[in-house]
Amino acid sequence: MHYPRESIIVSTIRSFFRSFAVFIGFFTAFMLLLFGLISLSSPYMQPEKSTLLLSPDAKGQRQLLGPTSAVILKLDISGIIGVKNLTTEKITSLLLDAQEGILQNDRVKAILLYIDTPGGAVTDSDGIYHAIMAFKTKHKLPVYAYVDGLCASGGMYIACAADKVFASSTSVIGSVGVRFGPAFNFSTLMQRYGVEALTITQGKDKDALNPFRPWKADEDLSYRNLTSAIYKKFVDLVTSARPALNKQKLISDYGAHVFISEEALEYGYIDAANSNYNEALEALASQANLETYQVMTIQIAHNFLSELSQARYSFIEKMGNVFSPRTHSLYPELEGKFLYLYQPGQLL
Repeated sequence: MHYPRESIIVSTIRSFFRSFAVFIGFFTAFMLLLFGLISLSSPYMQPEKSTLLLSPDAKGQRQLLGPTSAVILKLDISGIIGVKNLTTEKITSLLLDAQEGILQNDRVKAILLYIDTPGGAVTDSDGIYHAIMAFKTKHKLPVYAYVDGLCASGGMYIACAADKVFASSTSVIGSVGVRFGPAFNFSTLMQRYGVEALTITQGKDKDALNPFRPWKADEDLSYRNLTSAIYKKFVDLVTSARPALNKQKLISDYGAHVFISEEALEYGYIDAANSNYNEALEALASQANLETYQVMTIQIAHNFLSELSQARYSFIEKMGNVFSPRTHSLYPELEGKFLYLYQPGQLL
């Protein structure tokens, strides 16, 4: 009996699909294994340990000294406060790590806050400030701040934990103020198109500022009272920490504006303008009576599975936002929160 032979083209196609099927099988198995590992490794199961980086001293040297040498701890306050690593929980964890491991036995003799932030959440700004103040009081050490870029709103709040604030010539400082919102109202648009919404609540004004119905008179009063109290706390804190900053002028003249470093120095926001990192570090070492020291930058260390897990939760959250009626934002972590944030002309 005669069997027709396959053409080269048919044979090639068959081999390609066979190989492709094998690849899909291996890929599917790998992804199942990977997601299994991610499911078993939640980033909230145990605190992530920090990592130490050797940073240059005031002379630009990065020499590793002995295990008992004095350390100036460089703490980065960079980015949006309340997002990612710049939260009360993360900074508190870093400061706990600064008392353990190779830094134990009170090796840390001073802290340099390296600031470049527009601010962020009120609660995290306050929490980070208090965490630094608690460490400072417990270990009786000086804390200086160096602004390299922006120290606004929540950044200014945290800078109040420093004994002195230095800033580069192009840095911008200020924005003592609080914000909430924006809040939108779609009720007129809904009425035009015959759309209705029902929200079931218990408790007076539980659905205050509901965007799907007309707002009542003074519905925003409680929020105004809250922002007023939070603003007063900010003003009291910054004028207490920065005694050269006139309280009345801050309220009536300076407001939530920002100023170039020379002007910020004139008004009392900072102690040194047109400065640089080395000058700030040298002044801090002198204040701590350190002739020899090394600078250590402490950062949150992320492992591979933790990063994948965070990415998974972020993806799920973003997909949820697609189908939710909330206002979309670049920083969903800040939605619905009171903010010490300088971000002119932009929504969250």
